[in-house]
Amino acid sequence: MYGRVLGLANLGFMVLDADQRIVFWNQWLASRSGMAASRVQGLTLLEAFPALSGRRIDQSLQSALANNLPSVLPQNQDRTPFPLFAAGTWGGERIEQSVTLTPFNEGKERFCLIEVADVSNTVDRERQLRGQAEALRAQSYVDGLTGIANRRHFDVALDRELRRAQRQDGALSLLLMDIDSFKAYNDHFGHQQGDACLTMVAEAFASRLQRPADLAARYGGEEFAAVLPDTTPEQAVQHAEVIRAYVESLKLAHAPEAAHAHVTLSIGVASFDKERLNDARTLLEAADRALYAAKHAGRNRIVIGQPA
Repeated sequence: MYGRVLGLANLGFMVLDADQRIVFWNQWLASRSGMAASRVQGLTLLEAFPALSGRRIDQSLQSALANNLPSVLPQNQDRTPFPLFAAGTWGGERIEQSVTLTPFNEGKERFCLIEVADVSNTVDRERQLRGQAEALRAQSYVDGLTGIANRRHFDVALDRELRRAQRQDGALSLLLMDIDSFKAYNDHFGHQQGDACLTMVAEAFASRLQRPADLAARYGGEEFAAVLPDTTPEQAVQHAEVIRAYVESLKLAHAPEAAHAHVTLSIGVASFDKERLNDARTLLEAADRALYAAKHAGRNRIVIGQPA
């Protein structure tokens, strides 16, 4: 009865004697290896599976038999130690395995029970969960409407680049920009068209940032921001002008009540200064004051921010 129970178990069971010869081999292993019990009984484990020589399972088996030490093989080192496949296939991709070695004595003789479990489904679920978690993390850093970075991503990037600039005494600039008269646009064309306008401006603005380290973000509402590492104030103004001119060149029709006939941007620029503009708060305040000044001066222009 015990042999039949072990044969019906949804686990692989093999028993090896002190000379590592296979004395028991259940049906689960037979159906996944293509080798019946009659074929492997009497063979050593390495005769049945030569590729295991020197591998972790070989070392663990020797320790189990010599020192009576049970072990569980770490899956992060070898997920498929035995050439086992989905039942009845005996080919293709190996099933992923959890392997446990348990030494025991029967009278004066030492044996080792090796249990093999198919964990492929569990591993697949773990991969799916990790993929979903990574997707959620990515979504948490992306603005759902425009597809560029969101405020959270912007805050993280600005903090990271500020610490780098402080550490290396390097250059760093920040742009804050706002679609001019956007309320008038929304009132005239409606919120659906307003969302389309935000998306087009975001794509246009982001396309002008060419370096991998530059970050284009939606700061909130109709405001956008850019983090520009290794960028001096003069270079930042050049970047800002490229963005401003490109958005204007799109000639997106504006509302009749707007200050300009086409959609435009006002941009405030602030740059890292280790003495005065040396943290996120002071940099953002300087850029925000510059943005306000650009709007007050007639919009569709760039102003450089200064410390308060």
